[in-house]
Amino acid sequence: MTVASTLTLEMLGKPFLLEKRIVLLHAIQEHGSISKAAKVVPMSYKSAWEAVDIMNSLSPEPIVYTETGGKDGGGTTITDYGERLLKSYALLKEEHSRFLERLSELTDIDNGTFKTIERFTLQVSARNQWYANVIHIDYSDVECILSLKLKNGLLLESHITREAAENLSLEVGREVFAIIKSNAIHCRRLSCQIQGKDPQIEGFIEKIQSDKGLSKIVVDVGSNFRVVSVMSTDKIKDLNEDMRVGLWIDPQDILIGR
Repeated sequence: MTVASTLTLEMLGKPFLLEKRIVLLHAIQEHGSISKAAKVVPMSYKSAWEAVDIMNSLSPEPIVYTETGGKDGGGTTITDYGERLLKSYALLKEEHSRFLERLSELTDIDNGTFKTIERFTLQVSARNQWYANVIHIDYSDVECILSLKLKNGLLLESHITREAAENLSLEVGREVFAIIKSNAIHCRRLSCQIQGKDPQIEGFIEKIQSDKGLSKIVVDVGSNFRVVSVMSTDKIKDLNEDMRVGLWIDPQDILIGR
């Protein structure tokens, strides 16, 4: 029996660079296309696209840059920051392999000295997980209002309990994740208002996918940053791809993690 472990890098406590994502990035680097890279890995185009989107969302700088032009058009490249990440990951993996070899030599694992070693991880199902900085905090006796700045410069407001903010040790300048379920984001024409308020975010609809009465709307809000909304198909009949739209998010629906 030997000691084995996969190398996973985390960003603020979230799985960020996993082995399969590294293989995907190398394939993108070689082929200049997400669809071609997905076939090499192999994985579905949808899974590959979402993996790239998640990595870009979690990273303080974009890792993959995708030019517009459709599924097979436009081209995809690894950014300079992404290139440096791949080189760093290769060095870490080499050291990781040496560590496991040495651990196998030192550990009497066949006789059960370390019979059970498990790694517990918590993964969140919410599709929108955005890297952000806390730029202002306003406390009341019960509630805490956080002003957040996303990596692309967008500003959001999150309302959480004072107790939660204190448990997270939140302070101005703290790096956090804004976590929002896709069905808590409302996508409408810019001419609309929800509860008399203008949208917090604006962007262009990149893709609409409908099935069984629900539709997933992917909105490009600039700086290679995307927002995913899931709504009833009946409510988006006036929306089309490439249309500029607004996104409304209730501050109480923005969870904070770190």
